[in-house]
Amino acid sequence: MSDISIAESVVLPPIKEVAARLGISEDDLEPYGRHKAKLPLHLIDPAKVAASKLILVTAITPTPAGEGKTTVSIGLGDGLHKLGKKAVVVLREPSLGPVFGAKGGATGGGRSQVSPMADINLHFTGDFNAVEKANNLLAALLDNAIQTPNHPLNIDPRTVLWKRCLDLNDRSLRQIIIGLGGKANGVMRSDGFNITAASEVMAILCLATSLPDLKAKLGNILVAFSYDNKPIYARQLQAEDAMAILLRDALKPNLVQTLEQTPALVHGGPFANIAQGTNTVLATRMGLSLGDYVVTEAGFGADLGAEKFLNIKCGYAGLAPAAVVLVATVRALRHHGGAPAAELNTPDLARCERGFANLAKHIENAQKFGYQPVVAINHFVTDTPEEVALVQLLCQALGVEAVLSTSWADGGAGATALAEAVLANIAQGTNHLRPLYAWDQPVKAKIETIAREVYGAVGVDYTAQAEADLRRIDRLGLAGLPICMAKTQKSFSDNEKLIGRPEGFRVTVRECELAAGAGFLIPILGTLLRMPGLPPVPASTGMEIDDNGVITGLS
Repeated sequence: MSDISIAESVVLPPIKEVAARLGISEDDLEPYGRHKAKLPLHLIDPAKVAASKLILVTAITPTPAGEGKTTVSIGLGDGLHKLGKKAVVVLREPSLGPVFGAKGGATGGGRSQVSPMADINLHFTGDFNAVEKANNLLAALLDNAIQTPNHPLNIDPRTVLWKRCLDLNDRSLRQIIIGLGGKANGVMRSDGFNITAASEVMAILCLATSLPDLKAKLGNILVAFSYDNKPIYARQLQAEDAMAILLRDALKPNLVQTLEQTPALVHGGPFANIAQGTNTVLATRMGLSLGDYVVTEAGFGADLGAEKFLNIKCGYAGLAPAAVVLVATVRALRHHGGAPAAELNTPDLARCERGFANLAKHIENAQKFGYQPVVAINHFVTDTPEEVALVQLLCQALGVEAVLSTSWADGGAGATALAEAVLANIAQGTNHLRPLYAWDQPVKAKIETIAREVYGAVGVDYTAQAEADLRRIDRLGLAGLPICMAKTQKSFSDNEKLIGRPEGFRVTVRECELAAGAGFLIPILGTLLRMPGLPPVPASTGMEIDDNGVITGLS
């Protein structure tokens, strides 16, 4: 059965019943239909947040198809639920770019899904739309100020930093010219679009701790410079209140459920290769307020999502995971061991052993942050018992437990062994977060710490543009912000072709963007782009909707 047919075969209770099990009254529920609802922020309980256990799920460097991190996260939540634990799963919202592009949706798979799958993968409760509109309102206000004669801000259109956004993969919008058609149509200048998941507004939504904090962060967005080289912030355009009005409901976490009725909060959706790659601070705190164990995830490999979760999100939110789970697949180990795409599902012990070097580096990185991770081997039908046993043996040699998870096929029952291993890991009490750098270190020192310690690079090179960007950051007094590295997810390096555990490489910082509102710096490595393109055969071409509205091909 396909993911969507499995999801549609399960009859779930209304969301008010899920809320009631969490102690949420109907008066506090804002339903979006029968199976979705938003939750008010007053349900967050700081004392409960401090007492509950946060479990971070991250992964090996993925193959293009991904390694099922969301599936394992949901399975682990269901597994904890089966063991009698009050568990809540907290995940990101999917972006339409991957849904219609190559990777597909982000609601898990098989019997480890959050539901309603189609709704969540599409428009859900409108949060992405709100982010997009708030982002583009700021762009319109900025261009209106440029167009207005004798405007007091005296904005230089050549210095505009703020781009519009769209929640689709569309490479044609990366670099465009706006204002064509004469004086009435605005000032002609170069512009471009980011994908909505890469918008600073999305990053701000995910780091905001309250409505006032959201407004303050929105007001701090750096949008341009004046003709006399003074910074222009969104607050000078009086944009923050209007943007916050658009985001008022989007700020509230979304409650749904897994196919096994484990409560799930799905909220916020930044990519991990170009943003911080984790759900909202508010949803994480809400989950910790409502449950005893919260399973959350960080996007792509641990060199991206987990690094940013631990160095940025935890720093701003005052959180620290009680345990870290590293998702690995035999398929990914074959890939990193040199298997071509056509042979990723072909058993090969030698390639699996060579590819283990990639997983070993991720284990090493988790240990640098103060965690002894649990490795979850996400099972595929093409895995052989010999390959699985090899991975477990190699992990054991590093002092790490590796547990087979069959949650895609078996749901929570297939992840109870993983849940038991995670509970035992937490009970040891030896995991303690150690950030890799201090925020007040020089910017280059922070960048180079990540490059050397996490990626394994021997050094960092900076283009002339990057050097100029760093000087501007220093001049603006913002060098004390944490680092949100933008890098390919396909390699530890900035070259996606360097698979496995590359050595002796250097990375290049092409430019360094400033997210003053979100509160981090974005060094962009290599050729990474903030607006993806569609593949030659987009996933959308395999989707259908029949005369009764039944969807097929959406995953």
